[in-house]
Amino acid sequence: MPAEIRVRFAPSPTGYLHVGGARTALFNYLFARRSGGTFILRIEDTDRGRFQESALEEIYQSLRWLGLDWDEGPQKGGEVGPYIQSERLDRYQKYADQLIQSEHAYRCFCTPQRLEEVRLKREKEKQSTGYDRLCRDLTPAQIEENLAQNKPYIVRLKIPAGRTVSFNDLIRGKIDYQSDILDDLVLLKTDGFPTYHLANVVDDHAMRISHVLRGDEWIASTPRHVLLYEAFGWTPPLFAHMPVILDPSGGKLSKRKGAASVMDYKRTGILPEALFNFIAFLGWSPGDEREKMGREEMIEAFSLENISPKASVFDEKKLEWMNGLYLHDHSAESLVRDVFPLLKAKGFISSEANEHDPIVVSAISLLKDRSRRLTEIVENASYFFIDPVSYEEKAVIKYFAKGTKAVFETLIDKLDGMIEFNQVSLDKLYHEYSTASGVAIGELIHPTRLAVSGVSFGPGLFELMQALGKETVFRRIKTAISWLEKNSATLQ
Repeated sequence: MPAEIRVRFAPSPTGYLHVGGARTALFNYLFARRSGGTFILRIEDTDRGRFQESALEEIYQSLRWLGLDWDEGPQKGGEVGPYIQSERLDRYQKYADQLIQSEHAYRCFCTPQRLEEVRLKREKEKQSTGYDRLCRDLTPAQIEENLAQNKPYIVRLKIPAGRTVSFNDLIRGKIDYQSDILDDLVLLKTDGFPTYHLANVVDDHAMRISHVLRGDEWIASTPRHVLLYEAFGWTPPLFAHMPVILDPSGGKLSKRKGAASVMDYKRTGILPEALFNFIAFLGWSPGDEREKMGREEMIEAFSLENISPKASVFDEKKLEWMNGLYLHDHSAESLVRDVFPLLKAKGFISSEANEHDPIVVSAISLLKDRSRRLTEIVENASYFFIDPVSYEEKAVIKYFAKGTKAVFETLIDKLDGMIEFNQVSLDKLYHEYSTASGVAIGELIHPTRLAVSGVSFGPGLFELMQALGKETVFRRIKTAISWLEKNSATLQ
């Protein structure tokens, strides 16, 4: 273990932060916190054709929402900045020139048209479609002539022939590649921007990165990076490649196959601590039976040794289950800030409403333990704020009968005489009425629920009635009485 632990998360802002990237960031964060190291954020924005300013802002927003605060990076600073690669271009040109001078790299003057012709020809001949290395052996005179004519060029790494390139993956063990299957990768493009490979190696060295924890899709690039470190005379960091994440059908999780961005999960009612917990378990476990763990617990338990190289499955149903556990743990008051805007967006409350309105807190309190997402709370909350305009059809058949109107009229009289309109008093009144009248308690509770909410399900009736208040309950039962009068002919 190096004396100084420094890890980085280096997203490319060509799209929003999705689950795979979030897990990479999270593992880097946990590893840094567990080892007392430094967690760095670096933005790799050298692919200017695909750069999205909105994606960059959402990456920052997503990391902060998940609580993955970086120690060094954009908006934070640090001694090895800048931390945005487009602000470091002079460095890459300098190091590309250094590799050319040391004959570890060369200028390639091939046009895009020629490269495409070579690719098609080699493909047709069933050969590797890599570059044919035409410019690798240009004479100094040829190079000077091309430069004098201002011919555009890229810089390529000279991959040595006949080498076994090895590196030790901290998750997968020793991995060997034969250099003969590696093409002379591009380091610097004609526009002066580096490719991922050059910028990544130069910046990891400059930022003193001790461990590179990244997705498994970069395994094939690692031998090239090892050769780049060798060409510079630098010691490479330690590598660990995360296992692939699969969708429930067994395919690789991707945006095309429905993988939502981190902020999409926020918008659909997932809590940050639930998503944090869930993502942490995509390939890692604490080594025991725990599944729900707080952040500090995970930091204490985290180790690279407990990351499995086997693929993990992103099961959204399990994420909802875990989110339900966290909703249960939250107080209603702590959820108001997130739920209140959703209630307004649904039109359940006016734009002038106050988020501290007791009915808002009551609605959340009574619905959160029955929900798996914040949005589910909102979807089931309409009757807390809006009188029902209709009644659940099947429930009407089951619970509204010819005698229900008379029951409601008696209940109205009894409710009117209540001094304290709360759960305990309501429970007592209903049971006393049931005993005295011989009417089964269910024949009182179910019709009342339907009258005050419009549906046959929900939180405890007496808790609901207390939350709605005496005036609202009276109004809704009286509305139900009117409805029963108008529809008496259809009742059994």
